[in-house]
Amino acid sequence: LVAAVDRTPNGTATSAVPQAAANAALRTDRLEIITRTLRSGTRREVSNAPFIASLNALGTRTPHVASICTGSALLARTGLLDQRKATTNKRAYKWATGQGPAVNWVAAARWVEDGKYFTSSGVSAGMDMALGLIEKLFDHETAVSIARGAEYEWHADKTWDPFAKLNGLVS
Repeated sequence: LVAAVDRTPNGTATSAVPQAAANAALRTDRLEIITRTLRSGTRREVSNAPFIASLNALGTRTPHVASICTGSALLARTGLLDQRKATTNKRAYKWATGQGPAVNWVAAARWVEDGKYFTSSGVSAGMDMALGLIEKLFDHETAVSIARGAEYEWHADKTWDPFAKLNGLVS
């Protein structure tokens, strides 16, 4: 649920247990990116005060924070997205946006970048967002090379979002 990425010779540390992952990440001083992916526990975790507090602490000190799908609801609950632009899954839009009334939610967006925060619409949009983050951190050619290596057709236009209309969020 939380991926902690550090640039040590050992590579990437991940965990599927939210609090354990957050606790492990809080113990490192080399955290560079955190991301939250889609799992069935998102709706449960918005009420998990220790996890939300840990996520807030991690997000505050991490240079890049990325959220996939309804993970933006968790970031919204921390307050880290207050007064920032963000997006979320279009089928769960009403619920997710209700978790952060002070967030400037963008209904029609594949992904949104606001400062160090990146939020994506759905899971496949998360792939596009991740490539957008790679482009920001490295360059366009690196992002294209990674997409080609994965045989993935990158939707680099973050405003391309057919699902907003399909879900009645825009006309």
